[in-house]
Amino acid sequence: MTLGHPPAPPGRRALLLAMAAGLVARDAAAQSGSGNPMQQLSAMSARANAGTVGLIAGGVDGTYIRIAADLAAVLDNDNVRVIAMIGRGSVQNLADIMVLRGVDLGIVQSDVLAYARRERLFPSVERLVQYVCKLYDEEVHVLARPGIERVQDLAGQPVNVDLRGSGTAMTASLVFSALGLQVQERNEPQDVALEQLRRGEIAALVYVAGKPARLFTGIRPEEGLRLLPLPTEPALLETYLPAQFTRADYPSVVPESGTETVAVGAVLACYAWQPGSERHRKVARFVEALQANFDSFLRPPRHPKWREVNLAATVPGWTRFNA
Repeated sequence: MTLGHPPAPPGRRALLLAMAAGLVARDAAAQSGSGNPMQQLSAMSARANAGTVGLIAGGVDGTYIRIAADLAAVLDNDNVRVIAMIGRGSVQNLADIMVLRGVDLGIVQSDVLAYARRERLFPSVERLVQYVCKLYDEEVHVLARPGIERVQDLAGQPVNVDLRGSGTAMTASLVFSALGLQVQERNEPQDVALEQLRRGEIAALVYVAGKPARLFTGIRPEEGLRLLPLPTEPALLETYLPAQFTRADYPSVVPESGTETVAVGAVLACYAWQPGSERHRKVARFVEALQANFDSFLRPPRHPKWREVNLAATVPGWTRFNA
């Protein structure tokens, strides 16, 4: 006599087998699909990275990082995300666009491409880097200690031009060369240089940034620092645009009559990704979002420099990214 349950009838046995098979299939689907944590994380990663672009900008006191922060704030949605990164200036940003992982876009000065070609810094740079749009003009600030009245007074004096490889260092070299001036270049961060200037350790600092630059907001009138005028000579106007600082821009360092200077364009640049590639699609999605939401950049609390941006403007010597 056999112990245990009696055998199930044939019809019932078939039903039990079918139910068991269904449970096994459901288990397998859960392990290989949405129930698997690794599969879930992989799907989340794919969605997060599909529209994410890395944007290399500038230092914490400059305009680049504030423009990048505006881009991140306005364009952030389910399809586009901008990761703003602090950069080390136009020359380094140009290199980062070409070779640094995670960098899709960067803000650089418009004269950096010609400078890189002239100095042969990178091979085929004019083919590998393109521009999305011209942003705005950046003014050349030359802030001097008391006793320095003209830019010509800086001859032979210690002048800080920001870090090596920065856009400011590049432009300062070009400007001083055009004016026939030789100075003792220093390469300190701008906040350090400002303190050195206050102590009289250097004669001036050069800073290329869109006005008003936050670096100068804490200067008091009694310190005696002032922005020097840059003469709009033909040698400078071959490369740069005439510009002016007003008392409203910098009440503590600009006289009532204003101070003339020159400006260089800021450019939103990207790598020349192959059309149809994943990275090209990501940058194209960013460009479409920028165009669709451009009006949002023209209203507070966005940086006032956005009001100077013309998305249709061309940049001589550059190739436009085709989205």
